[in-house]
Amino acid sequence: MRALVLLATVFMTAVVAVAASGAGTSTQTDLRITFWDEGQRASDPVVWTLRCDPARGTHPRTGLACRRLEAGGWKLVAPVAPGAICTEIYGGPQVARVVGSLEGRKVWATFTRTNGCHISRWDRLSPWLLPNGGVR
Repeated sequence: MRALVLLATVFMTAVVAVAASGAGTSTQTDLRITFWDEGQRASDPVVWTLRCDPARGTHPRTGLACRRLEAGGWKLVAPVAPGAICTEIYGGPQVARVVGSLEGRKVWATFTRTNGCHISRWDRLSPWLLPNGGVR
């Protein structure tokens, strides 16, 4: 009887572990990246798609972008912290928007180069997801 209870316990633990590993760790990445070289009002956008696992889409660096997104995760698209003290340095007119899902979580992030914090945020994704920016 003890052996049967032990076997049932081991089986249930394995089932729960497999279910939990599949439920909470979705790695689905499906993004639409829109880039305006001269700002949203001054230029037509360039639009890329990116899906990972396997890497595919219209983005010019699908493999590299998927590997970097997998390694860096959600923090790569995190917004600048409220109240952050940023240098007042203009980094260029470029604007990018990343929309979709990253690691199964919804993303709607806008990237600019309007000050030091936003330039640093942009540079976390450049040149492998977003193009290089800067004043031209």
